[in-house]
Amino acid sequence: MSRSTSLADLKKLKQQIAEQQVQRLAQQAAQQIEQVRKQAQENLFRAAIGKVQLLGDAGRVAMQAKKPQPTPVQRLLDEQEVLRSSLSDDFDVSSLLDTDTALSYTKPGVGHDVARKLRRGVWSVQRELDLHGLRVEDAREALVQFVREAQKQGWRCVRVVHGKGLGSPGKTPVLKSRVHSWLMQKTEVLAYVQARPADGGAGALLVLLQPG
Repeated sequence: MSRSTSLADLKKLKQQIAEQQVQRLAQQAAQQIEQVRKQAQENLFRAAIGKVQLLGDAGRVAMQAKKPQPTPVQRLLDEQEVLRSSLSDDFDVSSLLDTDTALSYTKPGVGHDVARKLRRGVWSVQRELDLHGLRVEDAREALVQFVREAQKQGWRCVRVVHGKGLGSPGKTPVLKSRVHSWLMQKTEVLAYVQARPADGGAGALLVLLQPG
């Protein structure tokens, strides 16, 4: 090997060593810059949230299922008893019914022309209650609740279907006379008339209620 070749190889080796040192220094500088960036972000976060305190472990708390509200059974029974007792089956309706074929009724103090207007359809029917197939006690409660709801909603004219009793033993209408009696006992009822044939005829009543 010549002397010139040895010097060239040595110079090349020095250049490679220098390049490696530069790369190593560059990597160290990049790592330091990343560490400084992370530290700066952490400092900003701590400054933003302020001083914190580590909470101790108080242990788990077993959550109890919410107990359902008790059903007021006695109150419901009392209300049902009030409904049953508010309308009597012993009420005599014959003395209060007009002797026309429609067996109309007007509350004392209400003009008889009200019944005529009701029969002519001056007031349009707003709601209907169908008592078909109900037992007497169920029909009584349904009628009381229906009249109460009518007052609440402001319905003036309603139809109550009690049926003609053709399916009853002896084909005697069970509910018809009772519904007549019950309606007379309600202070909200101003008048009622037998419905026109197209509206149920002898199996239904048109009922006019006083304003709520």
